[in-house]
Amino acid sequence: MGKVIASITTSVDGYVTGPDDGPERGLGRGGERLHHWVMGGPWTYESGHDFAMHGPDKEFYDELVSTLGSGLVGRGMYDAAGAWGGTNPFPGPLFVLTHRTEDQPPAESGFRFVADLEAALSQATEAAGDGDVAVGGGADVIRQALAAGRVDELVISTAPVILGAGKRLFDGFDRDVDLEVTRVYSSPYATHVRYTVLK
Repeated sequence: MGKVIASITTSVDGYVTGPDDGPERGLGRGGERLHHWVMGGPWTYESGHDFAMHGPDKEFYDELVSTLGSGLVGRGMYDAAGAWGGTNPFPGPLFVLTHRTEDQPPAESGFRFVADLEAALSQATEAAGDGDVAVGGGADVIRQALAAGRVDELVISTAPVILGAGKRLFDGFDRDVDLEVTRVYSSPYATHVRYTVLK
């Protein structure tokens, strides 16, 4: 059985989106700067974008996804990403935590809607086999998984930007959690830190 790895990108001041994020608005005002590392440099929603990682960012990403067997995200991320055009772009099935399961997309899309965190993690773990389970955004899903004691590794990519507003990664989180730094990658666009969650 693999690990549960929660990963997300934040600003220096801890925001995972800019203000007014959501469907048709992506990461909110100024939020696209969080993902310069993913796109290989500055980009905007208007100009279009493709994954164009290189250097330490690509090394970090390739290592992270090389062990994944499935993933879990929240409905907000799924909707904000436009359902990735209707097809799961990540390794293995992607479980979407949502209270609105009635609009489940077709099985061939690679998405599975689940209403409960524990059920979603159990199904994702089973689907991953010996691989790892990735827990992506949003911040609320990561907080829930951490609070439930289900995260083995926390991966935070910090973009060199201060957003000043938006959604904070640890807003309202009141647990005391010890972490151990296991790997650090750095580029002009982000510093990626892989932490083991000590239990």
